[in-house]
Amino acid sequence: MTSASHAQAVPFASTSDEELERQAVSKTAWRLLPLLTLAFIFNYIDRTSVGFAALSMNADLGLSATQFGWGAGILFAGYCLLEVPSNLMLYRYGARRWLARIMITWGIAAAATSLAIGPKSFYFARFVLGVAEAGFFPGVTFYLASWFPARYRTRMLAWFMVGVPVSSILSGPLSGLLLSMHGLLGLAGWKWMFILQGLPASIIGIIVLVMLRDTPSQASWLSDAERQALIRALASEHREKEKKDLRGALKDKRVLILTGIQFGFVLGSYGIGIWLPTILKAHGLSISAISLVSTVPYIFATVAMLTWARAVDRSGKKILNLLLTCLFGAGGMIVAAVFSGFWPAMIGITLAVIGVTTARAVFWSIPTRFLSGAAAAGGFAFINSVGTFGGFAGPFLVGWLKDITGSFAMGMLGMAAMLLVSTLLTASLRFFIKDER
Repeated sequence: MTSASHAQAVPFASTSDEELERQAVSKTAWRLLPLLTLAFIFNYIDRTSVGFAALSMNADLGLSATQFGWGAGILFAGYCLLEVPSNLMLYRYGARRWLARIMITWGIAAAATSLAIGPKSFYFARFVLGVAEAGFFPGVTFYLASWFPARYRTRMLAWFMVGVPVSSILSGPLSGLLLSMHGLLGLAGWKWMFILQGLPASIIGIIVLVMLRDTPSQASWLSDAERQALIRALASEHREKEKKDLRGALKDKRVLILTGIQFGFVLGSYGIGIWLPTILKAHGLSISAISLVSTVPYIFATVAMLTWARAVDRSGKKILNLLLTCLFGAGGMIVAAVFSGFWPAMIGITLAVIGVTTARAVFWSIPTRFLSGAAAAGGFAFINSVGTFGGFAGPFLVGWLKDITGSFAMGMLGMAAMLLVSTLLTASLRFFIKDER
């Protein structure tokens, strides 16, 4: 929402009110976002570091490319099955307690992946991890929407979602370091990696229980005037054809379209994220080189996402920018598939990562414009649960096509095709959403 449109929506707001709102948003961002972003960093590391584990784990467990792709993606089956029930529990019992529960249990489950001894136990461990994580991402998205007015929301979501590229920047060097612990206390390096990357999530969950509050009315870090200004700003938001109940949300064409859009760019995000180490290995890089080179696309993506999100909040053109991010991601994947050399492939992968990473932040600012209350809690979870199934489809698709063709090129083209479908679905949103404020 632009400043001008905000003034129209709240015609009697004074400069003092706007300044109090700005102060409240700034203080709240510093209170909530560092902790939640740190949690998301470990959340994404726990999901995607399996790609680095594969460099030695696959041989130990006897996993083929297809079996690894299946195991890497089966996490999302458990995640998707319990996404909506988990978010409804969050709405009922409060974000502070429920998010803490999610983090504590997923940390334990991630560390327990070190106990896998073969394909079946690997599948089981990944499925349980998905069950434990269910509801985290849509829960935080719902939580942030209840704290930040619409004209700040894309930026705040971007700062939270910076956890995705930052985790990928850290995951390579960190995973490489932990893999080098091979043999310590008789454990393989990939086992140390799962243990030491998993348990910090449980510690963060305990801190969340202490630091977070459920609603702005409980924000002890704000003055009374700031608290009331923030509450007024949230209460005065304009929502086009608002849905407040879960049944209405699940029947809404906008929700169904958004679900399809997210499926496409999540498929691309995880397809690249999980297979990138193996793709780089195919270019002849060592494990130490892979751990460094794999960070490059995500460094560019971090800067691009934060810059793009600020521009989106200023322009208010969320649908147009979502379309552009999906198109950007598809173009990058086509470049990576068509050009087989190392540098063209890296340029294409970098462009693709910029597109799919930025799409996340822009995307989640859209459903907050017409969903609220239980519809938002359940609707966000439904969109994420079905859409995030792309997190299973992406790794599996790339692994399956690699086994059939002997190359990653067809996997890249398959992901590009899905992103082009997301682009077309995004264009169709303009028939159902007229007001982008």
